[in-house]
Amino acid sequence: MEQEIRFVGTGAGRIAYATIGSGPPLLVSCWWVGHLEYQWESASFRAWLERLAARHTVVRYDRPGTGLSGPGAAVTSAGAEAETSATLLEELGLGPAIVLGASCGGCSSIALAATRPELVERLLLYGAYANGRDITTPEVRQSLVALVLAHWGLGSQVLADVFMPDADAREREDFARYQRRATTAEQSAEGFRRVYELDAEPWLGEVPVPTLVVHRRGDRAVPIALGRDLAARIPDARFVSVAGRDHFPWVGDVDDVLRVFLAFLGASPPAASGDDGPLSAREREVLGLIALGLSDGEIADQLVVSPHTVHRHVANVRRKLRQPSRAAAVAEATQRGWL
Repeated sequence: MEQEIRFVGTGAGRIAYATIGSGPPLLVSCWWVGHLEYQWESASFRAWLERLAARHTVVRYDRPGTGLSGPGAAVTSAGAEAETSATLLEELGLGPAIVLGASCGGCSSIALAATRPELVERLLLYGAYANGRDITTPEVRQSLVALVLAHWGLGSQVLADVFMPDADAREREDFARYQRRATTAEQSAEGFRRVYELDAEPWLGEVPVPTLVVHRRGDRAVPIALGRDLAARIPDARFVSVAGRDHFPWVGDVDDVLRVFLAFLGASPPAASGDDGPLSAREREVLGLIALGLSDGEIADQLVVSPHTVHRHVANVRRKLRQPSRAAAVAEATQRGWL
């Protein structure tokens, strides 16, 4: 497979994005260091991505000011990055998409699912966390940032040892070299600060889409306890632990991780039942109120339920009708004679 790189304007600046494969859209969140071309040169990363692309259109991008993306406003929060992801999905007309939020990308993916549920079909979180401050102690955070700034060569090697301890020496050296090619010491240090400052806690209880949290039991970069905590705080999320110490899903026992991923990615939407088609009576009621032009908040007031409950119903309606927006779902239901 060959990736196709293009560019699109967003409120934060021009970003470069790459697509590969065909089928339902799968958005892969940004890692702390990203470069679409250099990362594609990694044989292990490319093989991992190609397996995902065997039945999905996989989309990934470089955040503004990094990789191939042009200069832009610094993305300093999970909410800001969620807005960039939302703009990309809207510009490409790819929603609703499955969103894979790995590592620090989990925070923005959670924010995206909570604030723009019409763009997210399912949420898959791997090696993720709710709040970067919980990853390690302030002393360790400061030491890592200081090392990266003082000696990027040594710092990149230390990070490779942390992220992929069970990889062989050549793989770790290749990743250390990739880091130095993709970013400067200053950019890397700023990226690390950002990782520790990301906070998805305001949105955890508002995620209305099916969510799976996957974590390696011996992950040295992000402790598994943070993955369990994440799953416990997202409504109805499932948690699966897999063996291994490597933080990256394309390193180590890749088959074990992919087996869990692909089972979730291939999950079918709820089956049709009864005379009401695939929609429940409540979902049809919500859809009817959407057709009248009511917002989620107004629908919540009308039905005397929480906005979170309305978000969940709207997301379920879009997923069952396989439509990218509320308006499209209304149009589809009208055509079927359900409204």
